[in-house]
Amino acid sequence: MARDMSLSARVALLSQKRQETIRPVFDHPRGYVLLSIRDLAKRLKTDPATMVRIVQGMKFASYREFQHYLHELSITLATSLDTMQTSAANKFTVPAQVKASLDQDLSNLNAFINSIDARRITALVRRLYSAKRIVLIAGDLAVTLVRFLEHHLNVLGLPVSSAISPGEIVHKMRHVGLKDVVFAVSFRRGLRTTVEGLGQAHANRAFCVAVTDSLLSPLAEVANECFLTMVETPSFGASYVAPMALFNAIVVACSNFRRSQTLTLLKKVAEEQRHGARWYEL
Repeated sequence: MARDMSLSARVALLSQKRQETIRPVFDHPRGYVLLSIRDLAKRLKTDPATMVRIVQGMKFASYREFQHYLHELSITLATSLDTMQTSAANKFTVPAQVKASLDQDLSNLNAFINSIDARRITALVRRLYSAKRIVLIAGDLAVTLVRFLEHHLNVLGLPVSSAISPGEIVHKMRHVGLKDVVFAVSFRRGLRTTVEGLGQAHANRAFCVAVTDSLLSPLAEVANECFLTMVETPSFGASYVAPMALFNAIVVACSNFRRSQTLTLLKKVAEEQRHGARWYEL
């Protein structure tokens, strides 16, 4: 599927009248993604032939490709209200919703497992070990993911730091360059500071890694490597089971990339864990 055109660029290819016809679909894609072209035309008060011309006018090769695009867009634009409303909480008991949450977590994890190529993680780890510096950028709740990865890469002695506030992101991205690796973690539409931060890193020729949940994410547009991890949940929040699995895999790969070096480091860690003052004495 062609993904090199933004939504606004696609819509701009249409006449004003056809833009008005299709606008409700892009305002609320979740409500239209499963409709056939005939049902969509009926909902928009037009005819199937016109819908075909609209879809073609936006440079989609087929209606099926357009539906795939709407699916990605519904993920990208989803709000907390959208996810809570689709859970149908009024029809199920709380225990049933708990089960639905666990089932969704498993689905997110399986989607990641079935799509990831371990060779991509190996190539990334090789780059991490040769990087001058590694910067992890995120905001809001995604900071918890960044802190997890930062902690483990610090244990391994890699030159890692995080940038989690607008000021930190602006200043650190100003100094990254060709020998640096920058991770950006954000889901759905993406936080402005995270997206703009990765854009600045890309402009400075750093190697950019995006962790997001859709190829329509603005992070994917500027990333050299993009890992998709679903965060769908029947609640108002986001499930971090799949992104955490990705970061766990990266940590495992890093720890085994130079295994003898890691074991030497961990001997010192083990001594501190046995006798260090910060640990509770049994």
